[in-house]
Amino acid sequence: MNDIYDVIKYFPNNIYEILRKTILENIALEKDIQEIRVRVNRPILLKLRNRDIIINYFISSNEILKIVEKLCDNSIYAYKNQICNGFITVRGGHRIGITGTAVVEDNKVLNLKYIASLNFRIAREVKGCSNKILDEVLDVENDTIFNTLIVSPPGQGKTTMLRDLIRNISNGVDKLHFKGKTCRCNR
Repeated sequence: MNDIYDVIKYFPNNIYEILRKTILENIALEKDIQEIRVRVNRPILLKLRNRDIIINYFISSNEILKIVEKLCDNSIYAYKNQICNGFITVRGGHRIGITGTAVVEDNKVLNLKYIASLNFRIAREVKGCSNKILDEVLDVENDTIFNTLIVSPPGQGKTTMLRDLIRNISNGVDKLHFKGKTCRCNR
């Protein structure tokens, strides 16, 4: 499983090594880490399923800026819309929440400056996790999909469930005689 290493590669080398060493010291962390939280002048927090681990390394504002630049392939301007929405999505579906001081005009966020924290949400594929709800989502009789709302508290797998649903809908479900459909994201 390389999910966590796909995420920590965005950190400066010294922090990457601290995270890598922490993960290697307890290999169970690799599959249990759900989030990595970094805040200016605060220790790094690894959020696991059942507990948190605090790494006694205090991130500077300059290091956060370096991370953001790396997330944006050194072109922050190209990611301005995502940043204004409060997060960046990187390869693998990992999302990084961003907080800072918003520049607002006409009730619209135009920019985010003085970035103070980043929250890396680790995306993981769980094939088959949507199988139990397929009967509720697929309108097999009309060869379509019911309007569906997925609701749960944070960190309970809504995005993981949605990704697996999309995989099933795209591929089709033989046991339900449901043909695959093209799925698009409309934002």
